Amino acid sequence: MKTKLSSTLARLGVSETAALATGDQWHSGHGNTLAVYSPIDGSQLVSFAAASGDDVARAVDFAVRAFRGWRLVPAPVRGEFVRRIGQKLRECKEDLALLVTLECGKILEESRGEVQEMIDVCDFAVGLSRQLYGLSIASERPAHRLAEQWHPLGPVGLITAFNFPVAVWAWNAMIALVCGDSLVWKPSPTTPLCAMACHRIATAVAAGMTEVPPGVLNLVIGGADVGQQIAAATGLPLVSATGSIPMGRAVAQTVAKRLGRSLLELGGNNGAIVGPSADMDLALRGIVFSAAGTCGQRCTTLRRLIVHNSVADELLGRLRKTYEQLRVGDPFEEGTLVGPLVDQRAADAMAAALDAAGEQGGRVHGGDRVTMGVPAGGAYVRPAIVEIGPEAPIVQTETFAPILYFLRYDTFDEAIAIHNGVPQGLASAIFTNDVREAELFCSQQGSDCGIANVNIGTSGAEIGGAFGGEKETGGGRESGSDAWKNYMRRATNTINYSSQLPLAQGIKFPL
Repeated sequence: MKTKLSSTLARLGVSETAALATGDQWHSGHGNTLAVYSPIDGSQLVSFAAASGDDVARAVDFAVRAFRGWRLVPAPVRGEFVRRIGQKLRECKEDLALLVTLECGKILEESRGEVQEMIDVCDFAVGLSRQLYGLSIASERPAHRLAEQWHPLGPVGLITAFNFPVAVWAWNAMIALVCGDSLVWKPSPTTPLCAMACHRIATAVAAGMTEVPPGVLNLVIGGADVGQQIAAATGLPLVSATGSIPMGRAVAQTVAKRLGRSLLELGGNNGAIVGPSADMDLALRGIVFSAAGTCGQRCTTLRRLIVHNSVADELLGRLRKTYEQLRVGDPFEEGTLVGPLVDQRAADAMAAALDAAGEQGGRVHGGDRVTMGVPAGGAYVRPAIVEIGPEAPIVQTETFAPILYFLRYDTFDEAIAIHNGVPQGLASAIFTNDVREAELFCSQQGSDCGIANVNIGTSGAEIGGAFGGEKETGGGRESGSDAWKNYMRRATNTINYSSQLPLAQGIKFPL
């Protein structure tokens, strides 16, 4: 792993010793030593001094100063900056995918897809740079024009998770850049090398454009303490955070104390309903990818399968047979479908959840450790299916591992109630050929999630739609649609082009 890592980093121009980058200047951190391990075999990849509170303050200061100039650059020119980043990502796609697999453990095909997602977001943001539209509003007063426009918000704090170490950065960074914002990025301490590579690429592009001020892009690498310092930084009017619900709650409370904005993408505990009319071949493929892909470490991973009793036994039998055939192993090997969990703690959490499910009346299929034919030192597991009742407490909890709870229902109202009966609300799906079921599921009476799919799984959202969820998922929206508005501030303008001064609501002020 070390040889493969060193050659990949060399091609990407990444140093293995710096934990702080203000603009294109790299510095050693002043915090505790951070060690980075590969999920593939548990080997140590690098170690370096993490960022400290003073380092965060320095990065925020750079971002604040850069924003003053960046906000004045025309939005299409900012779009040109993002276009060039996207082009460089295309050139580095294979090396970036290799680095994602080394640090994150997902299979190489999924890593390539994640890098492609960055490229796609760049393309989306370039078009957006010419479409930051406001509104013209009818005024109730004669000879007045009422309008709405959008301005750059300010420096944005960005906290990302290990499971999508580059794509989530792009969702936020590319949109924020064309909106005129600067950035302070804190990646997961589990996957800092991916962040270093992306930062190197973007700052190299910035160095070739005189319009981009130094400090538009800043990187700080550290643990939860660094994340909290970003959340507390008054120079960051918006903090976008992706990760667990406890992390998001801590960040949101810190940001709220200073009356800042937070954009949260948190836990999912996603569900899918399989109706009696479903195409079982299609449903099987959608379920398996959503539940076992990325070794169950997606925020959109399918965790609860709610199946009509008339088809439950057939589907369960087919799922168990398919799960037994899933190839678990080295994510670099062709044919591997399920790579390792990120670390031993994740494996322990999965084992504890399966034990709890068994104690709560569940019947567990799979979920055992895989030790034969896989690299020693990695946490390899066989994806699990658990037959269990919807009332079991464990079903309310999201375990970031490949555990699929198999639940049964009789009526569609019961299925909706089971589906919505958890505190999280990110992604959802239904497999059905009944148009009434499909439409009801997508309606206000159906799924209470931010994403509601029909005849596809819960994973694999496209960048053109706004991504995010409700309830304890945090309510944030990133990437497509009008998610760009998170990164800007709205101004309502009233322009009086007459010599009179009529007041709104017909008020007469005798002056």
